[in-house]
Amino acid sequence: MTRSRFLTAWLLGGLLFLYGPIAVLVATSFNASSLMTEWTGFSLRWYRALLHDRTLIDAALLSLRIAAVAATGATVLGGLAGFALARMPNLAGRRTMAGLLAAPLVLPDLLIGLSLLLLFVASEMLLGVPNGRGAGTVAIAHATMCLSYVAVVVEARLAAGGTVLEMAAMDLGAGPVMAFLRITLPLMAPALVSGWLLAFTLSLDDVVVASFTSGPGATTLPMVVYSTLRLGPTPVLNALATVVLALAAGAAAAIWVLGRRGEAAAG
Repeated sequence: MTRSRFLTAWLLGGLLFLYGPIAVLVATSFNASSLMTEWTGFSLRWYRALLHDRTLIDAALLSLRIAAVAATGATVLGGLAGFALARMPNLAGRRTMAGLLAAPLVLPDLLIGLSLLLLFVASEMLLGVPNGRGAGTVAIAHATMCLSYVAVVVEARLAAGGTVLEMAAMDLGAGPVMAFLRITLPLMAPALVSGWLLAFTLSLDDVVVASFTSGPGATTLPMVVYSTLRLGPTPVLNALATVVLALAAGAAAAIWVLGRRGEAAAG
């Protein structure tokens, strides 16, 4: 009994350590005072201020567009790479390709951002493209950074599924293209969706790589938040964080409900 209470206390302490600051952040976003150290009453003034803050809103919309483009590009390229690694064991340079794909998983973001910055600068000097740095270079950088995560997820999905269904389809007369479209692609679909969501989240959250590869007029939301926090936290940023938290919780709840409905329909 004593050990059980001890473990429960550790669990509660860990949860409090993880989620306590988030609870404080949400609570202070409803504080009428501009000081974070005193409570003067419930108010929505900071949410109204957030709706009129064009800098944060424009940065958020830009981040969403960049994340959507980067996640889509990373899903296409990472899906092809994962398929090649899982289904082409005799592919020339397979180990080199696997090593290059694994590099962004272990390299610091600082090194990735700096290397991509040098690449963009050299490309502009030699080829004339890109014409300066902006949202396009940030999207390319994020897609490059995230495609490794998609490739790992897709490769693991295909490796776990095996090739039995594909071989059976070809034995029944389906060609390689038809077998891919009717068998392999549906098997890859959950991994592709998961990879897209992971890439979208990583792009939306990144500040280091975006700081290296962005330019004037291409300031993402994390960059704005980071630059603002250097002068100290503000209630408007607390309101922004609460909105993001609510959207993430709502999306997770919707996915859970859809999953339960799918399980009930299948059962």
